[in-house]
Amino acid sequence: MSFWDYVTSRWDLLAFETYQHASMVFQCVLAATIIGLAVAIASYRTPWLANLATGTASVIFTVPSFALFGLMIPLFGLGVVPSVVALTLYALLPIIRNCIVGLAGVDPAMVDAARGMGMNRAMVLARVELPLAWPVILTGIRVSTMLTMGVAAIAAYVSGPGLGDEIFSGLARLGGANALNAALAGTIGIILLALLFDAAYILIGRLTTSRGLRV
Repeated sequence: MSFWDYVTSRWDLLAFETYQHASMVFQCVLAATIIGLAVAIASYRTPWLANLATGTASVIFTVPSFALFGLMIPLFGLGVVPSVVALTLYALLPIIRNCIVGLAGVDPAMVDAARGMGMNRAMVLARVELPLAWPVILTGIRVSTMLTMGVAAIAAYVSGPGLGDEIFSGLARLGGANALNAALAGTIGIILLALLFDAAYILIGRLTTSRGLRV
């Protein structure tokens, strides 16, 4: 069976697995963004806290992916929950680092000017610091998404959803009928999803970043 025949014969299943993969990545990156932004806001003004936050996320990121997914099994069993927890942990580093760098890099003169206009700390953060840091923060989210997209395939190791099941099942029976087609279908699907997500981030950046900051 040719690759095209394999895809058309299993189109419904591949489409469902693609949706599961995209949904899982989106939810994990969203959760990591909320956590990472909260950690960055709490730590970016204090260097040792910022270093601690970045260092902790770096340590988590260096844990081999198979090992991290495996460590989730005694805690959460198999399925969606261990997959989401592990992927969210992996997604934290680029987001935390870029959030801290972006917020800490805002010109102090602009912060002082905002305070001189009567803004409190929360108003300065919401109206001045976050908008100015947004391009750097978005870059971190974008990088995190691309990393998570690939690592999400390993979620199949803990019976997680997504296209990883196609890749793992194909590699497990390599040399058998349609084994290569299955691995290729999962791999190409992940690549296409990554390109679509990346294009979406480019569009979001253009719509949410002021022209002056883009220049």
